[in-house]
Amino acid sequence: MAKVAFLGLGVMGYPMAGHLKNKGGHDLTVYNRTAAKSEKWAAQHGGAHKPTPKEAAAGQDFVMCCVGNDADLRAVTLGPDGAFAGMAKGAVFVDHTTASAEIARELYAQAKTRGFDCIDAPVSGGQAGAENGALTVMCGGEAEPYARAEKVIAAYARMCKLLGTPGAGQLTKMVNQICIAGLVQGLAEGIHFAKKAGLDVEAVIETISKGAAQSWQMENRYKTMMAGKFDFGFAVDWMRKDMSICLGEARKNGANLPVTALVDQFYAEVQKMGGRRWDTSSLLARLER
Repeated sequence: MAKVAFLGLGVMGYPMAGHLKNKGGHDLTVYNRTAAKSEKWAAQHGGAHKPTPKEAAAGQDFVMCCVGNDADLRAVTLGPDGAFAGMAKGAVFVDHTTASAEIARELYAQAKTRGFDCIDAPVSGGQAGAENGALTVMCGGEAEPYARAEKVIAAYARMCKLLGTPGAGQLTKMVNQICIAGLVQGLAEGIHFAKKAGLDVEAVIETISKGAAQSWQMENRYKTMMAGKFDFGFAVDWMRKDMSICLGEARKNGANLPVTALVDQFYAEVQKMGGRRWDTSSLLARLER
């Protein structure tokens, strides 16, 4: 059992913190920008809650974080009430936010000057993965603190791997989102084409999902896509944030991402259709306007 703080109790962080307490058996303290959410979590799970990140982080072995973007991350870590002001020497900060590689390296450098460690550890698996404790966790940082953190992360992960130096976790999450973007667009176009061709889409998917076209998106999203229901996962607004990070990094490293850039614009059209909170499979709705 470790002493752990969890900062950020959104749709991902709330169940992740719950797994740390109930499955991992850790001593949990939580912080959320909206205090009512922290109070609700503590009442439900029996942990403690604190009014600032600094107070939540004080005296903890590990401080886990899952917030919205680079700006949110700086707000919760740096400054007089930030977590870094309260963390003990030798502790480990584990950031599950999907953010830039730049801020991952910035926070790593800040942590080292203060005598503790920092792992960037974005996740994949969405809300369902968080609730089921089956997330994929992509990490960047040093081997020794990672090895300590991995045992704690195991409470909500089915896969966790150190992929390189600070920032490597965030870069790997970018690869993840790049791959998903093309897959979802391909699936949307395939379903759209099958409909226009007068095929039995259910029978088509049942057949091709047993071959080379099979994907997680096909297995888990085609039925809801067929039903015109787009409330089953990662929101379009979040995907556009992630794709902006991918495209920004590509401009720095010279990677050529034509499909990613195109699908990003398709998601912009979905936003204009009122689909900001629809899940990423809503690319089909754009084709069927």
